[in-house]
Amino acid sequence: MIIGKQKPLEEIREMLEGYKRVLILGCGTCVTVCLAGGEKEVAILATLLRMSEKMAGGDKTFSEHTIQRQCDNEFLDELEEKVKDVDAVLSLACGAGVGLVAERFPDLPVLPGLNTTFIGIPQERGVFTERCLSCGDCILDETGGICPVARCTKGLLNGPCGGTNNGKCEVDPEKDCAWTLIYQRLERQGKLERMRAYRPPRNFQAVVRPGKVVAE
Repeated sequence: MIIGKQKPLEEIREMLEGYKRVLILGCGTCVTVCLAGGEKEVAILATLLRMSEKMAGGDKTFSEHTIQRQCDNEFLDELEEKVKDVDAVLSLACGAGVGLVAERFPDLPVLPGLNTTFIGIPQERGVFTERCLSCGDCILDETGGICPVARCTKGLLNGPCGGTNNGKCEVDPEKDCAWTLIYQRLERQGKLERMRAYRPPRNFQAVVRPGKVVAE
């Protein structure tokens, strides 16, 4: 899932300068799970903004709403009425959600309340770890389901490097070496010969943005 982290309150307040009526819009999927942009987080942020606005002697008003997904046009229909009486939308969604809401309502400023950080998993309650960089060239079949692009600090496609020490990363000794994990996984599966495979460096100049996938 996509992991996001709420921007600092002061940064959000700076973004809201010049807007009097603001809709704080939550998203009910990824950012709800990672405790960054769901209905509960919308309510907390709205309370903080109202308090800070009152202390500053301002006159901004904040409304709240959460939809199931901001990254899917199907769920944006319910916003038609919600956005009629606001000057801006503060979106607590990933960048894709912010972008789609802005595309749907091009005359309305849609502001990002979160920083989209990575695609990851919940490791334990309240702790989320990166697992995928959306590089567009998945090699998990060759590496035992462990992504070296996301989990190796150096992003090595052919590893490990010479700095690994007792299964730990030389850049961050608190982290396991991704290629040691890959070796151990392939050993358990009886597929160590895959460690000998050579993978050419990625040609980042050949990456076309924005990406597009058409389902048959």
